[in-house]
Amino acid sequence: MNRLTCATLCALAFLCSGCDSMPSKDSAGPVVESVSMTGEPGDPRNRAKVHAELAALYYTRGNMAIALEELRIAAAADKNYPLTYSLFGLVYMELREPKLAQANFERGLRLSPTDPDINHNYGWFLCQSGREGEAIKYFMQAVSNPLYPTPWRSYSAAGICSLRKNNLKEAEDFFQRALRQEPDDPSSLFQLGQIRYRQGGLEEARKLVSRYNRIVEPTAESLWLALRVERKLGERGAESSYANQLRRRFAASREYQQLQRGEYD
Repeated sequence: MNRLTCATLCALAFLCSGCDSMPSKDSAGPVVESVSMTGEPGDPRNRAKVHAELAALYYTRGNMAIALEELRIAAAADKNYPLTYSLFGLVYMELREPKLAQANFERGLRLSPTDPDINHNYGWFLCQSGREGEAIKYFMQAVSNPLYPTPWRSYSAAGICSLRKNNLKEAEDFFQRALRQEPDDPSSLFQLGQIRYRQGGLEEARKLVSRYNRIVEPTAESLWLALRVERKLGERGAESSYANQLRRRFAASREYQQLQRGEYD
């Protein structure tokens, strides 16, 4: 085993010990591909792949400087490896360099136009940049790929973009599609729960937010939604329980301040 390969494997073992895939920051947020060590160590494509995957690991841990370093090595090894440019885009998003982020996403898509993860990540970038209509086109391109393993992520992200352009009906449809494919998608559960609450569908809102609070760590927002649902349903005991949780866990939150002021809607 040569020195480069040994160092790379050691770094991967340290960064990703015991895990088969890398976590993303949000269930509807950017997709970071899983690690799989294949190919010959001396092959340029494999060297690019190894360093891009190292960059992805550093990205998920918030170390953008080292992620950029690894991506530059990946690009030098093989300038036509699409994942490198998708990851460059994500890193530059974090560094608030939108022009560089866009240029790299677009380069990745020129190299691999149907790649679902690159389409999803570019869509997320556009959504975060206030270009929601354009973003949805790329999310739909991602889900059109039959080999895409997590299409519900793109449906959920499309729902969030639709909410940002105040299209409630379209958002509702996207969240429902996501949940048909993955009933435990946290983002879709919470967002659809909020929609149902606003529509007056309190029983369904209760089911959705309760499921959310069971499968992930409750947030100030999810406890606040659950509290308001129970208040409208007249369940004072449940309302009080959520109020106590909000006070204990998130006393500094905007939601707890609203509770103290009695601003429920």
